[in-house]
Formats: sequence, structure tokens, C-alpha cells
Amino acid sequence: MKTLGYAATAHDKPLTPFAFERRELRPNDVAIEVLYCGICHTDLHSARNDWGGTSYPLVPGHEIVGRVLEVGREVTRYKAGDAVAVGTMVDACMTCDLCKKGEEQLCRANGTTWTFGSPDRVTGETTRGGYAKHLVVREDFVLRVPKGLDLSRAAPLLCAGITAYSPLRTWNVGPGSRVAVLGLGGLGHMAVKLAAGLGASVTVLSRGRGKEADALALGADRLLASSDAAAMARAASSFDLIIDTVPVKHDLTPYVPLLDVDGTLVIVGQLGPVEETNTYPLVAARRRIAGSPSGGIRETQELLDFCARKNIHPDCELVRMEQVNEAFARLERSDVRYRFVIDMASFRSE
Repeated sequence: MKTLGYAATAHDKPLTPFAFERRELRPNDVAIEVLYCGICHTDLHSARNDWGGTSYPLVPGHEIVGRVLEVGREVTRYKAGDAVAVGTMVDACMTCDLCKKGEEQLCRANGTTWTFGSPDRVTGETTRGGYAKHLVVREDFVLRVPKGLDLSRAAPLLCAGITAYSPLRTWNVGPGSRVAVLGLGGLGHMAVKLAAGLGASVTVLSRGRGKEADALALGADRLLASSDAAAMARAASSFDLIIDTVPVKHDLTPYVPLLDVDGTLVIVGQLGPVEETNTYPLVAARRRIAGSPSGGIRETQELLDFCARKNIHPDCELVRMEQVNEAFARLERSDVRYRFVIDMASFRSE
């Protein structure tokens, strides 16, 4: 299938139009017309080769919403016209213990096949993501978009949403839970909305009080300013879970004492080093520092259904495909509230 996308051709070059071939449908494949694609920090880091190992040309995009165009002969769950979504992964072995548990993102057998920049399990060709008119994906990794979700705002649920939702489910957040969210960007604003939707008491942790109105509007009960030493002292041992969405190296030391006994600070933002921290607060109250990646397919479908029932949507700014480089520049300086989504309408007409 011939298609057109936008690709990074080098770490220091802007994304430009890129014509390429999607594979012919395998028996278990679904061909999708891409309607919307979220812009994620992972797209930016990969295009810039910030983590090393990027193979160019790179077509980013792993927050994808579209409609089914065609299905392979063995596909049973989807038909042409269905509203569907694809997230961070497009394949896995499906036979290891973790895949069988619905944790495909943790596949043990040669790892997960990511939506872009990853070798295809059959051909070895590099996968290309959702900054394109079309996508071809194995049926098992296609998600159904339930009625009640706005297609134009659902895309960020496929990465930011599930990355925030997965730790909330892992640590059994619900009514009575006391959750703090550190950082109020793309991930953080979803963590606030989802924790509130699950019935938790939600606090936003921020350096100052400048984001208080935004935090309350998103569903938080309060904001705690980390620069206020007296307020931080009063908040000691007051949270069961802290979701740390800060995407850069930072100091965890001020936040660990805020956890109650057996509380957990879970990192979902920074991939890499953090500042040296004091272990005494961990040992003294059986507190934990943990990490959490994206969720599996079953959990992601659960998230989509939950958001449809609760009318939870990311706060999005729609951009045209040709505005992607401007969006990348704004993302680098945190000039977005809270997620960019590419509207493919004009691009599809080309």
C-alpha cells in the first residue's frame, strides 16, 4: 500500500514529507486510515536521537485514531468503517508468560515491536508510525474506540493516558486513595483526570502556586507547593501513591517523605538518571520508589472504555500535519496545554 507521511531524516533536520510503502495485508492484519495522531515527547526524543539508536528515515507517531479500510482474511473483530486506535506497540510474541497475562509491553521473547523505529517480527523492516495517511497493524494490537469518545481528542489516551492509568490500576487506586501527581504536563494532566475519575483524593505537586487554577479545573482537590517548606512538612505521610511525571533529571528527596507507610512513588516521566537521594525515608516507613511503563492491550482497552463511560478526554490542541515542526519546537519549550494532536484531514486530501 503506497502512503505518505512525515519523516525525520536526521537528528538536526526538520520532518519533511516522505512517501513509502506499507506492507500488503497479512491474514491477521488490519489496514487503517489515520484520522488523528498525537504528538508525544517520545516522538520528539526519537526524532532528535536523544536516546541513541534512531534509524532514519523515522516516521514517528504512536497515539493513533482512525477507521478500518480493509482486513485480512483471518480477522474477526473488525470490519471496514470501524473506529479503531493503535498505541505504542504493534506486535509481540504472544506466547511468553507476560504476553499471556496481557502484558505485551513487557514481552520476554525478543521484546515488544514498537509502533515506530522497531524491527518487524516477520520481515525485519523498520516499523513506521502514525504521522502518515495509513497504517497496517496486526489485529491483536488494534483497539476499539467506544462510542462516547471524541475521535479528535482520544489519541493521547494511547500513550499519555495509558502510561498514567497503568500505575493507578497496579496500585489499586480507588475511592479513599490519596494520590499526588508531580508535574502537570501531558502525562500529569491525564494522571489527575484519571485518578479523580477513579474516586481518589488528588493533589498536584508543583514548585509554586501558579498552576493551582489549572490543577483544580482538571479535577484535583488541591495543589501543594514544594517551595513552601511548612506546607510540605504538614503533608508528611499523607499520600498512598505519588505519580512522578517529570520528564527530566530531578531530585526525589523532597517527595519521598510525603508517602505514608507502604506508599509508593512511581516514575513514569524520566528515562535516565535522577539526583542522588537519601534512603532513610524509604527504610524508615517501608516506602518505595518504582517505575511503570505503558500498559498492555487489555488494560488500554479498559482505559478507553473507562474514559468513554466517565467522559474523560485529554486537553488537546489540534494542528495540521505541516505544522508538526512548529509543534515540536513548542513541545520542547513546554508551550502546550496539554497535548498536540495532528488532524490528518488536510493531509489525507493530498
